[in-house]
Amino acid sequence: MPTWRLRDFHDDDLDQVIAIWDKNRQPDEPPPVFGVSEVVSAVRSGQPTVVAVVGDEIVAMATAQVQGERGWVSAVALSAGWRNRGIGSALLCELEQRLRTLGVRRMSALLPPDATGTAALRNSGYKEREDLTYFEKVEHVGASDAGVLAEFGGEVMPRGLWHALAGLESEKEVIERRIVLPLSAPDVAAQYGVSPPKAVILFGPPGTGKTSFAKAVAGRLGWPFVELFPSRLATPDVSMAGALREAFAALMELESVVLFIDEVEEIAGVRSGDPSDPAHGVTNELLKSIPAFRRHDERLLICATNSVRSLDSAFLRPGRFDYVIPIGPPDDTARAAIWGRYLGQAAESVDIGALVDASEMFTPADVEFAARKGAQFAFEREIESRRGDPARTDDFLTAIAQTRPTLTDAAVADFEEDIRLLTRL
Repeated sequence: MPTWRLRDFHDDDLDQVIAIWDKNRQPDEPPPVFGVSEVVSAVRSGQPTVVAVVGDEIVAMATAQVQGERGWVSAVALSAGWRNRGIGSALLCELEQRLRTLGVRRMSALLPPDATGTAALRNSGYKEREDLTYFEKVEHVGASDAGVLAEFGGEVMPRGLWHALAGLESEKEVIERRIVLPLSAPDVAAQYGVSPPKAVILFGPPGTGKTSFAKAVAGRLGWPFVELFPSRLATPDVSMAGALREAFAALMELESVVLFIDEVEEIAGVRSGDPSDPAHGVTNELLKSIPAFRRHDERLLICATNSVRSLDSAFLRPGRFDYVIPIGPPDDTARAAIWGRYLGQAAESVDIGALVDASEMFTPADVEFAARKGAQFAFEREIESRRGDPARTDDFLTAIAQTRPTLTDAAVADFEEDIRLLTRL
């Protein structure tokens, strides 16, 4: 039986070390806390790493990361044929010697239960602590994603955006159940045969919050948010269809993304039937891009439209979009919540019920505008008088009277008909 020996890691060992770490876990072994990219980064940066070799073949490795007086054992891996021979304990002993010379006095390891290396740790005097809970937060934007996100103006949205969507509770509940939950708990969804959505349409009158919902979903998931403006992509040298194709190809390189296209009817309207029509080509390109976009697990396409009935029928066909969800104007309860959100401290001195009654045809965007305008009236009065008077109900009623509501009876009637004919939940 050949014997093994221990030595320090050499730069040309990297491929063998990766193979041992990435390919020699037991079939039922849980995923490691430190992934292969983190192990590679540690060994390349000169962190203490020891390997066991038989001849020229590496059969085991262990590496640690030094943080002041603490050293984290981040990887212990053995080839399947060399387990249970004391190599793991010997590796740890060698690794500890190197850590001590670097000033490390507290040595820690974080491994899943019964993972490779746990027996070696116990045999080497490491004590398991059961009074700790491991917390982890995964950022969905890697270094390789930064360039693509910068090119398209992408960003990571705050998680609190969801809670800031005051009012609109029925819409929030639908989006929570149909979109957020399956995407945030895909393993549980799979157990029950639920396929997380890959593409959805939000439709409703202007100003009802479709963009806000898209950003809030991205914030809930922790995925970067990218809003695509197809009309801004075209150049004298590249057609809009070509630019759209290139944009989708670039964005599909991201590890995860919520891709939002507002007013999608501009590029997905009913086709004329004339293949030479540029608009026809753009719609075709978008229709071809969606299936490829759907193949990745952590991607979500959200398209928003003010006129869902104007979309091409092929665009609305099941298989491209999982859900077609209405985002409607706020009712009295929702408007009261929206007014409360934008009034801030002024809510204590204002009759919100009167504002709700006076703003019947207002969208959330209309309420926000009127609230800002009313606050400006109160501010200007205080600058003139310096009496410390709070904002008044009349300030906001005047602002409401000077604000033209987005909604009309005809728009509401069309929206209700669209809900009846085109909603898919």
